[in-house]
Amino acid sequence: MAKLDTALRELGALDLLAARDTPLTRLDPRAKVLTTLAFILVVVSYGRYDIGALLPLLLYPVALLALGELPLGFLGRKLLIAAPFAVCVGLFNPLFDRTPLLLAPGLTVAGGWVSFASILLRFLLTVSAALLLIAGTGFHTVCMAFNRFGMPRVFTAQLLFLYRYVFVLIDEARRMHRARELRSVGRRGQGLRVYGALLGQLLLRTLDRAQRIHLAMICRGFDGEIRVRRPGRFGGRDLAFVLGWLAFFALARTVHLPRLIGALLTGGLS
Repeated sequence: MAKLDTALRELGALDLLAARDTPLTRLDPRAKVLTTLAFILVVVSYGRYDIGALLPLLLYPVALLALGELPLGFLGRKLLIAAPFAVCVGLFNPLFDRTPLLLAPGLTVAGGWVSFASILLRFLLTVSAALLLIAGTGFHTVCMAFNRFGMPRVFTAQLLFLYRYVFVLIDEARRMHRARELRSVGRRGQGLRVYGALLGQLLLRTLDRAQRIHLAMICRGFDGEIRVRRPGRFGGRDLAFVLGWLAFFALARTVHLPRLIGALLTGGLS
């Protein structure tokens, strides 16, 4: 249950970070969502051996981190939680892809190791950008931006309810677990039978609470639309943010920037 408490605090921390007044939070959410989606599309469009070409794109997560004044340790913990999934995806690449690649004069490695490193780098770029978007915007505001982009209202409302009532579900499970611990007086060994009964009770409580919430929302006039207090306005600063980053993404995708910079430096030094 301590893990549930930690997960609940981590989820709540995203909302607390998004509620602060920073240069990132002052941007229109549509600008941040559009730019982050374009960033993710550019990252996944690279070939499996393109590690060097991906490195300049690290500038975008670093910029979001600085503009949002977000703690690096918080982002690092989130990435470490999801990192095993990326490792499992590319774990067997070195075994199946033995194509020799020349990385430097006299240095040849199997292509599987390069593609494995590429998977980890893509994971770092895409997941960090998504996390920083939520931490610098707020999940409800991101859903509002999707709604304004034309996403069906039913879908965005379901996303909001799913996010909001994860907290309610975890809190209900925590109370049930605490009640069981108090009644069992520390005894263990009941096995799956007890936890199966607890899951059944949790399902029944969830359905009952969902019905009460639905009736309460109907009584308050809910019509399926999520309304926010500050609708936001897409201004010149937001347009400059979007166009500037899109231009950088296009440049990084069409030109191998590390190779170009290396050629310029070696040419200038010679």
